[in-house]
Amino acid sequence: MPNLVTGVIAGAVIALMPAVPPEPETSLTLTLTHPDRATTGGRSVTLRCEPPGGGHPEAARACSELSESGGTFAHAPDGRMCTAVHSPVIAQAKGRWRGKPVRFRAEYGNDCAMRSRTGTVFAF
Repeated sequence: MPNLVTGVIAGAVIALMPAVPPEPETSLTLTLTHPDRATTGGRSVTLRCEPPGGGHPEAARACSELSESGGTFAHAPDGRMCTAVHSPVIAQAKGRWRGKPVRFRAEYGNDCAMRSRTGTVFAF
């Protein structure tokens, strides 16, 4: 009988506990376009966080970097040395970051300069 009473009390306690709200959704479509290249269009991937996933090759790291920056896509250059070769790239993001709608678009002189400013988020 003590096990039955313990089980009933434990069940009642669990039923009275407040539900933990789920993490707000993060789902972003990331696109890279190189306007000076002969190929048309660009490359796109989906990045999901909480838990990390989607088609991004380094989703966990990209989500971690976005989390550390509070959802900011661009930051100060990271100090890497980039060549001065002009090969423009446009980085775009749209979707939801922790439940809030976001849009980002920036043009950089080349891929290295972009990665210096955006980390792993646009490294696909």
